[in-house]
Amino acid sequence: MHRALRGMKDSLPNDSTLWQSLEGSAIDIFHKYGYREIRTPILEEKDLFVKSIGGETDIVTKEMFSFLDRGERDVVLRPEGTAPIVRAYLEANLHKIEPFQKFYYIGPMFRAERPQAGRLRQFHQIGAEVIGSHSPAVDAEIILLLSSILDKTGIRDYKIKLNNLGCHNDKIRLSKILKEYFLDKKSILCEDCNNRMDKNPMRILDCKKDGCRNITKGALKSADFLCDGCKNHFSGVKEYLKKTPAGIKCSEDPYIVRGLDYYTSTVFEVSHPALGAQDAVGAGGRYDNLVKDMGGPSIGAVGFALGIERMLIASAKDCGVLTGLYPPIEVYIATIGEASRKEAFRILNELRSEGIVSDINYEGASLKSQMRDANKLKARFTLIMGDDELGKSEVVLKNMRNTEQHTIPFDNLIAKIKEKLKTYSL
Repeated sequence: MHRALRGMKDSLPNDSTLWQSLEGSAIDIFHKYGYREIRTPILEEKDLFVKSIGGETDIVTKEMFSFLDRGERDVVLRPEGTAPIVRAYLEANLHKIEPFQKFYYIGPMFRAERPQAGRLRQFHQIGAEVIGSHSPAVDAEIILLLSSILDKTGIRDYKIKLNNLGCHNDKIRLSKILKEYFLDKKSILCEDCNNRMDKNPMRILDCKKDGCRNITKGALKSADFLCDGCKNHFSGVKEYLKKTPAGIKCSEDPYIVRGLDYYTSTVFEVSHPALGAQDAVGAGGRYDNLVKDMGGPSIGAVGFALGIERMLIASAKDCGVLTGLYPPIEVYIATIGEASRKEAFRILNELRSEGIVSDINYEGASLKSQMRDANKLKARFTLIMGDDELGKSEVVLKNMRNTEQHTIPFDNLIAKIKEKLKTYSL
């Protein structure tokens, strides 16, 4: 018997109901905020991610699924969504046609991490990107948008942590400060962090090993590396966040640096206690240099990504389970005999064509078994039809909530069912 690969997981119908509910809620929020969907391929050139997210990041050095395709091109399964969206934005010349764009996306990403709860090798993200603005109001909107999605999906016990990485020159100054701080601590840093010391000291702050995390705690206590422009931008972000109707509460954390090199200025993470030590539900921030670095104009951009698997864990902790997206069965047809099944099939498709959610048993099960199915599907009404009813050109319609039964002739049957559904609306 074949099994799914390690770190890859099937989503069966009961699970998919929850996924669709969560995704549907997110899409509803996106549309209210004026965001439009973008879909990019899951297969991209490796160089896209090496140059955008950083050649020394853990994603590039350890986690990407990369291989040579038939054309001997070095390709990868996309590990994150931002770089492909910027690539698509530039390839479609949107920077020349309509520079300001608000995108959202939903789809699978791939990283060769050690599988654990909420952290699979094929995982799924809901995300948003705004390209074409440096305004701190856009940072605030992105954070509010993320918060609104979490609220809509029943996630409550989350925390948003903010930081300001500054511009490119500020990050250079920060790297120098960190290199000096860690210089006499190289012997107690892990091997990876020793490598990061020379290539990108900021990555040390993102190390997940306890020993290195303890060492980094004093690294930024007196670090002053931000220029006035970046300080003013971050102050603006916080001012705009105070203007939100929900009064979003964010705490500042100077150790939020994110694992991708393209981030500048505002960065943030959302954590939830249900996820344990690796408690991030989602994260995001500004990447004001990425569009230019990929061959486009110098324009601002900001975005976020939420992990769907992690959201489901957090939602289960806060509110049990999500309400399924699938609409309840309105009419279940139970039949007795082959002739009635054929006529029921005609009625079934007429009901569906009228937008009435309907189903039927195709296997010739007993009436008792079919009524159990109707209950299991939480059907509002069951339409019962056997040879006697067929001979009289009528059906029995049973209200599954109060067990009332009515005999209804074939003539104007659909109209009568609609009337009953309206009378006994949920």
